[in-house]
Amino acid sequence: MTLQPLTPVNCASLLQPGCSLLQLDGEVLLFGQKGWPKRSCPTGVFGIRLKHGEMKLRAISFSNDSCYLPPLRCPAVCRLDPYDGFPESYLIHGGRTPNNEISSSLYMLTTDSRGCNRKLTLCCKEKELVGELPEARYGHTMSMVQSHGKTACVLFGGRSYMPAGKRTTESWNSVVDCPPQVFLFDLEFGCSSAHTLPELSDGQAFHLAFAREDCVYFLGGHSITSDSRPPRLYHLRVELLQGSPLLTCETLHTGISISSAITTRTGPSHSYIILGGYQSDSQKRMGCNTVILDEKGIHLEPLEPPRWTQDIVHSRTWFGGSAGEGSVLFAVPTEGRPSQPEMHYFYHVSFQTEVEGKDEGGSQGCSQESTDYDDSPPLEDSEELYFGREPHELEDGSDGEEYTYNEDDEEDESQTGYWIKCSLECHVDPNTWEPFYSTELHRPAMIFCSKGEAGHWVHAQCMELSETLLVKLSQGSKKYLCLDHGGLPYQEMTPPRPVMPLKRTPMKVKDRKTPPTIKMSPAKKSFFRRLFD
Repeated sequence: MTLQPLTPVNCASLLQPGCSLLQLDGEVLLFGQKGWPKRSCPTGVFGIRLKHGEMKLRAISFSNDSCYLPPLRCPAVCRLDPYDGFPESYLIHGGRTPNNEISSSLYMLTTDSRGCNRKLTLCCKEKELVGELPEARYGHTMSMVQSHGKTACVLFGGRSYMPAGKRTTESWNSVVDCPPQVFLFDLEFGCSSAHTLPELSDGQAFHLAFAREDCVYFLGGHSITSDSRPPRLYHLRVELLQGSPLLTCETLHTGISISSAITTRTGPSHSYIILGGYQSDSQKRMGCNTVILDEKGIHLEPLEPPRWTQDIVHSRTWFGGSAGEGSVLFAVPTEGRPSQPEMHYFYHVSFQTEVEGKDEGGSQGCSQESTDYDDSPPLEDSEELYFGREPHELEDGSDGEEYTYNEDDEEDESQTGYWIKCSLECHVDPNTWEPFYSTELHRPAMIFCSKGEAGHWVHAQCMELSETLLVKLSQGSKKYLCLDHGGLPYQEMTPPRPVMPLKRTPMKVKDRKTPPTIKMSPAKKSFFRRLFD
């Protein structure tokens, strides 16, 4: 067992409480970055490499037929081992976006391909479900069960916003525990069913879930109703019978008080290690436990923890996830250290007793429940190919600086982009911003002010523009002056382009005849003049 401090190489600002660590195709992936993805990594998924006490990230690409996967904090993440010819994959459900919206979508993340430069490409698909669907939530768990030759996914717990009918102005953003229902997903047919069991009487979130064959064990968790972490342990058995499934639940008395802990698998068998978490609001859980699942049930035994550093002992919070078999990556905040440039101290714990570096096997990473952070920078990913190089040169080379994230290369969005201070009265804050117009999704609507030669962009909401006027200005060929330069939402017609009048030349008629003339004598002219007078 070793505890090694890590030095993040210009990537510390990407990791945040609530992020998840995944293992696909032998790589450790970071999902749930801090803030919205940016141009250099639009997927928001990064590969993590730990080497020589340093932590580096590189961008991971999605295939062309992938759907959009938002960065989600505290989602339910479940690993699917290869079966029936299907590759290893991950299910991701729920979670909170950087705008603090709660998702109800279900995504499946699989490996699409590996290029000749060893670049990993993933495929993300959104799974459509029908039937009794779970509400949007976060802090819940998903587990896979197998029974009678069938496979299903078990979802339980979590938190969500208050129902619309109970929300008031004071409690608009208050969260509550979701009802203690168990949901079963049939991934083959896309069906979902809800089940209520009398033993599950209280909602809980940020608990741990361990699955073996047709059994799932729910350990610990936090109840927001009672603001406590009771030492609960439930044994749920799922029989996937023909027709409708049969669920039975049993309450065990060997549970522990824990929430927001990290679990890592320690081998191909159903054995795990629990690290971290909280046993009260003001007290971290410094001990470790081993968990073994067999035919007789679940067995929890205390395990000697690593020798924690003083920064770990005195920190109020911590978060992280599993980085492979018997390996954990976690972080603690740099509290009271203004001289420290990074926001967190990072550590790598290895419970392996033999050679380090076994990255196979999967586990579910759990993340802490408190402290929300937003905003992010990502990295640039090189397209250099490695033709003619040996495998050991790829593995032990210089790591390619062009592959590594450098946050200094990113634009400062406080000076450019959507989150600028557009005017003296600008009140758009990226940490608290919520969509105001129906056309907004992830970023505030902006409009161009034509003052001066260069002009500048301003937020439409700060300019007090109605949605009708905003749409009209965006569609018409009109200039706009902001409040600082016009005093009111002012429209100025674009001056018409001068049009030179056409010179019309009369057409010459070919063979035109002159009118005939009558020759008269002066006596006849005098006669006709007197006659008409």
